[in-house]
Amino acid sequence: MKPTRIIILAVAVVAAGLAGLLAMKISGAKAPDIVETVIQKEPTVKVLVSAESLPVGSRLNEKAMEWMSWPKDGIVEGFITDQARPNAMTELQGVVVRMPLFKGEPLRAEKIADSSSRIMSSLLPSGKRAVATEISVATGAGGFVLPNDRVDIIMVRQNKDGGGGYITENILNNIRVLAIDQQIQESEDGKKAVVGTTATLELTPDQAKVIAVAQQMADRLTLALRSVADSQEADTVAADYLLHGGDGKADIQVIKSGSIVKSTATTAQAK
Repeated sequence: MKPTRIIILAVAVVAAGLAGLLAMKISGAKAPDIVETVIQKEPTVKVLVSAESLPVGSRLNEKAMEWMSWPKDGIVEGFITDQARPNAMTELQGVVVRMPLFKGEPLRAEKIADSSSRIMSSLLPSGKRAVATEISVATGAGGFVLPNDRVDIIMVRQNKDGGGGYITENILNNIRVLAIDQQIQESEDGKKAVVGTTATLELTPDQAKVIAVAQQMADRLTLALRSVADSQEADTVAADYLLHGGDGKADIQVIKSGSIVKSTATTAQAK
């Protein structure tokens, strides 16, 4: 490129730069301001939570509870807040845990019971009864039935109406196991199997009558372990013929040689 052209280009670039500076001074333009982002902290409320993981049957104390900041918009009915119950930690001393609690989980009424020393009665929901039945490794799912598991109760008895052999019947479905022997929670040493001789079941009053009759009639009662996926199914179904003798009116039944031979309902009908 010829030197003349280079000189002309250089002069043009310098002239353009000077023109730009002159324009900025005339217009009074300023450099853009930096916008600062303001982050507003979401309001919080103190909620009473479990300070450690607590098994069923344990009791609350000062070390087991703590106040934790919780987003105000995340508060739901049943949470214990410092605004509503500032003395909650003192009031809940000795309260029994009815369902497992995990560290940091808010304490709610449905998971805790009163501070009565009778732990089993505290674990029972309103209207339910605790009834014990004998089990063994063979009848208790090989020892793998644990407290809080769900089971079906199967009755095995001799067929005394003719034909011989045995009859198997599902008399109770989806029943919650409250305890195995005196153990109301899974062992802490890592063992999953609990080999016991007695299972305590959570039953309705009618179901309690059914199993009382079945214990007299049965050659064997077996606990069939159910999947945790079935826990939402109905648990109040019972074999009504054991309870009512067929017409829904019996309160007293006479059992002889493993069979129902008399009920108050049958007697009343005969009259």
